[in-house]
Amino acid sequence: MSGRVRFLPAGERALVVEFGDAIDPEINARVVGLAGSLARKPIPGVREYVVSYRSLLVMFDPMRVGERGLKLRLAWRLRASPKVDSDRAPSAAVELPVCYGGGFGPDLPDVAAHTGLSVEEVVRRHSAAVYRVYMIGFMPGFPYLGGLDETLATPRLSTPRAIIPAGSVGIGGSQTGVYPLDSPGGWRLIGRTPRRLYDAKSNKPVLLSAGDEVRFVPISAEDFERLERDESRGGSIKGAGI
Repeated sequence: MSGRVRFLPAGERALVVEFGDAIDPEINARVVGLAGSLARKPIPGVREYVVSYRSLLVMFDPMRVGERGLKLRLAWRLRASPKVDSDRAPSAAVELPVCYGGGFGPDLPDVAAHTGLSVEEVVRRHSAAVYRVYMIGFMPGFPYLGGLDETLATPRLSTPRAIIPAGSVGIGGSQTGVYPLDSPGGWRLIGRTPRRLYDAKSNKPVLLSAGDEVRFVPISAEDFERLERDESRGGSIKGAGI
């Protein structure tokens, strides 16, 4: 499903490199691959780039590189390495401990009712998948994840909540994601993770990146409180007995 790459102008200072017209792991891998190539071997004049499901937005300084010149350099790079995504070494899936249901996931019973599954089966199916981070958006660190079991798809709330606690795991339509900060939102909340997906004081403020893989690991409320304390003290949750 890779298709032909298209270069689309986005104003005078940006160029969209479009790899396809569908939400597809192969297409997204090519987007992530080109972003990784630009990170390793920057093109003079390129100021920033943003990964989306199926395209890469490349922002540039027109005083240093023109649109035509940038397009030629990007096209040459893609021809020289048509599978740039293969340059990205695979990494182990990031494990996010999640306490499902109760006050952490008030919409879990509604998801179960909508899908016709038991609460326990919803949790089992949600935590059984390996999810791909297609892109980061909406707010700093919010991962749009692909790979949700289609039987768990549930419509968003008709009236969004004014405040959703940071770490909340939700389902919105056929997607699942994690709110990294307190914010408004309309996704169905099924649980919460004590891990911080965004920390402005950290050297790496955003935990996840496009192309990463994520697994959700069910934990108890007691484990949540303990791991949250560890996280607030700056400790690592990895290997913390989850």
